[in-house]
Amino acid sequence: MMDLRPVVYVIGLLTCVLGATMVVPMGVDIAERNGHWPAFAESAMISLVVGGALAVASANGPRDRLTLQQSFLLATGVWVVLPLFGALPMILGATDARAVDAIFEAMSGLTTTGSTVFTGLDALPRGLLLWRSMLQWFGGIGIVIVAMVFLPELRVGGMQIFRSEAFDTGGKILPRAAEIASRITAIYVGLTVLCTLAYIAVGMDGFQAINHALTTMSTGGFSTGDASFGAYQGLPEYVASVFMVLASLPFVLYVQAMAGRLRPLWQDPQVRGFLQVIAVLVAVITAYRIVANGDHFEHALREALFNVTSIITGTGYASVDYQLWGGFPVVLFFFIGLIGGCAGSTCCSVKIFRYQLLFASIRVAVRRIHAPHCVLTPRYAGQPVGEEIMSSVMSFFGVFVLALGLFAVALGLTGLDFTTALSGAATAIANVGPGLGDTIGPAGNFATLNDAAKWILTFAMLLGRLELLVVLVLFLPRFWRA
Repeated sequence: MMDLRPVVYVIGLLTCVLGATMVVPMGVDIAERNGHWPAFAESAMISLVVGGALAVASANGPRDRLTLQQSFLLATGVWVVLPLFGALPMILGATDARAVDAIFEAMSGLTTTGSTVFTGLDALPRGLLLWRSMLQWFGGIGIVIVAMVFLPELRVGGMQIFRSEAFDTGGKILPRAAEIASRITAIYVGLTVLCTLAYIAVGMDGFQAINHALTTMSTGGFSTGDASFGAYQGLPEYVASVFMVLASLPFVLYVQAMAGRLRPLWQDPQVRGFLQVIAVLVAVITAYRIVANGDHFEHALREALFNVTSIITGTGYASVDYQLWGGFPVVLFFFIGLIGGCAGSTCCSVKIFRYQLLFASIRVAVRRIHAPHCVLTPRYAGQPVGEEIMSSVMSFFGVFVLALGLFAVALGLTGLDFTTALSGAATAIANVGPGLGDTIGPAGNFATLNDAAKWILTFAMLLGRLELLVVLVLFLPRFWRA
């Protein structure tokens, strides 16, 4: 029988940490004298008591090494449990949110999806606005560690190609997580501070700058107003674009750069491919805006750069309703949301390296048609790619497409129209944020969806954030018998 104590112990500790961080938004509400701070005090107490009880009850479990089954369960358990406690201030606080709405919002935050069911954001207490931003920031750093520690070890979706990129695993996941977390956190905090200062320099006030820095570096996309980034057009869009790109690059390369090894940052095929894709897309949308919409160059370039970067990185900010640009940009934005950034970043969706491996496999298949007797192997970063990795990548693509279709059908059964159902499934499983259409498009939100649709989307966000297979394996009877 699987020993659950190490899993429960870590989840309990993280729940305590989450509860402790609630004193920050509580302090903001106390300073604002708006009377909303008791919601955070109560939520913090509940989180600390429950998390502490879980940690104490399982403290005698072995924690120096996690089995494969425990690792899968821990990676999923964290993203299931923490949104439940993260939702408490929304249920007890100013929004008086129902459980489905609060859990949807918390899951959207911790998975850095950025979809929201709340309206009237401009009138919410500052503490609650900050808490939403903090949830995304926590989710961003958390997924970086998961992507660098757990997914390569679990051989999920081809992530094993990054197993020994910068850290020796030694087969001990928890100690390795602590080592990586300390280095990554320092870089993550540093970039967030720089982003905050940059936002202040271009005109944001301190509170808005902090909130948007938290959600930019996490590529989450929560904003402090219903207009999203539409309230900050101009120089802030350039700042946001730069830091969204920085957040979408592999953090392991930042660790190497801090150690004096700068060359991998410029030579990494993910980085080059990601930047090239952005450059091409921005050029295409800019040209389209000038020719088809009669826009002037600087405005067309800025809006193209910001919105392309926001969607491809899965941040989900919207500075304008790009659905008004015409059919071509709408279709293009739908598909670029399924690309994503680099593995080992706060970014979401499929990830650029999987497309690179897919195209490498296609090239080899085409060459074999012309030279059937040649021994040809897909290559990545100059190295041959093994059959196990290619099989994992192909399996991921297959499961992703299948899940997208199933979620779209499920949403359609709840009564949603085709555009809302398909784009809702895509934006949830790819953790992008805005969908398409009048309801959940960049000018709307998810508030009016029925409860069944919200629960489906909540599960889809969890599934997409943890690379699908990590969650789905838990539903196999064989997993629990192992």
